[in-house]
Amino acid sequence: MMRTCYLVVVLTMLSAVSLVLLPNAAPVRGDDVGPEAGPMKGAAKMPEEGVRVVERPMAPAAEHPVMPALRWAYQGLKQMDSIQDYSCTFIKRERINGELGERQYISAKIRHQPFSVYMQFVGPESLKGQEAIYVDGANDGKMLAHGTGIRALVGTVSLHPTSALAMQGNKYPITDVGMLNLAKKLIEVGENDAQYGECEVTFYKNAKINERSCTCMQFVHPVPRKEFRYHLARIFVDNEMNLPVRYEAYDWPSEE
Repeated sequence: MMRTCYLVVVLTMLSAVSLVLLPNAAPVRGDDVGPEAGPMKGAAKMPEEGVRVVERPMAPAAEHPVMPALRWAYQGLKQMDSIQDYSCTFIKRERINGELGERQYISAKIRHQPFSVYMQFVGPESLKGQEAIYVDGANDGKMLAHGTGIRALVGTVSLHPTSALAMQGNKYPITDVGMLNLAKKLIEVGENDAQYGECEVTFYKNAKINERSCTCMQFVHPVPRKEFRYHLARIFVDNEMNLPVRYEAYDWPSEE
């Protein structure tokens, strides 16, 4: 089964991540995304009110507020296993070593079994035409990459996915690409959060992604602690497809 979709990744803060998966729609640019901006402009819209669940330390027998979201994620993971492959437009912007880079636009094809990724840059001009392919269990665990311009003179090179050259200009390796990998990592984060308190969870039933109806789950850790990986995170689930179509995570602000 082939599913065609658009996947957008934007990192707008020190540890901010936004992913959008849109079926048969124009790619989202991801401008002006951030928790401080209120309702997000353009593609994502959140309703003003939501159903809020707050962890209460004085009630240890009560269920942790992330558990409803985790149960939903476990079911969604089973559904995603039925998706064999899909193509997408992958847009990312990352802050690496304090420097916010420009947006990169990548045409990608992803297969779940065996896990395989093909990526070709379509923008910006400095990267246009560069290609990379990774197939789990092939090429001695390495990815094959082909550059453009002066790099094209080298031809196709074989690189370990986490080597310095492969990670140049990237915060995450090619082996982390795809919505199934994203869902698994979100579950890991949720299971970690379920071990601690200080977690506020709000469900927004009428959120929108490019006017598609979604349910947004918002998670907040008010105080920075070593146990937590984010200050605020949002997961949008398309109500028709029952698939996660957008993910955002933000670090604690450096000032009030």
